[in-house]
Amino acid sequence: MKPRVKLGETKLLGGTMALFEHDGAYSVNFNGQELMHSKASASERLLGELGMEALAGGPIERILIGGLGLGFTLRSVMETAAKDARVDVVELVPEVVEWNLQHLQSLNGSLLSDSRVNLHTEDVGPMIRNAAEGSWDVILMDADNGPVAMVADANVSLYSNTGLRAIHTALSPHGRAVFWSAGPDVRFENRLKRVGFNVRTVPAKTHDGARQSSYRLYVAERDAAI
Repeated sequence: MKPRVKLGETKLLGGTMALFEHDGAYSVNFNGQELMHSKASASERLLGELGMEALAGGPIERILIGGLGLGFTLRSVMETAAKDARVDVVELVPEVVEWNLQHLQSLNGSLLSDSRVNLHTEDVGPMIRNAAEGSWDVILMDADNGPVAMVADANVSLYSNTGLRAIHTALSPHGRAVFWSAGPDVRFENRLKRVGFNVRTVPAKTHDGARQSSYRLYVAERDAAI
């Protein structure tokens, strides 16, 4: 049996995050609990696919991805992004960016060199709050563990009424936001509706062969009339 190799580790406020490789597969753990795995990427890919579905009000030219992870959402977006698209990728943890560039080139890390991609190593929350109205056509949120934060408590604000209003404002009138969630979250869905989104819930599998859909993706369309 091939050994499990630790490729990188970083200390965060709430604990330790580490990147592992085992038999060609990669995973990221936080305090010993698996956050993501390269063989369980179906929901991350679906997040990008749902974001890039045709918008009724116009083309998709400006995309924001909140959370780089192992890069599967980015890959999904880049498969259909226009030649002149602008894709802002925002990752809070510098080491995650470093791991993608150093260890994950064969996975999705090479996409960070695409001329359409603008990489930001910062907190996506303030970036959205400080953005001009209508800055993006699509916002894809896979920061931390969704509406229930796991790595950083500050991430909760992204999914609060205030954070969701900021996302609503940062979208173009025909824009769409898609949020990854570890499971059904009725209160989060209600918050989305409260700030003016039209919402649909899409079940998402852990991997393509899974029998059940463990995760949920919340597709939130901005209503131009609001």
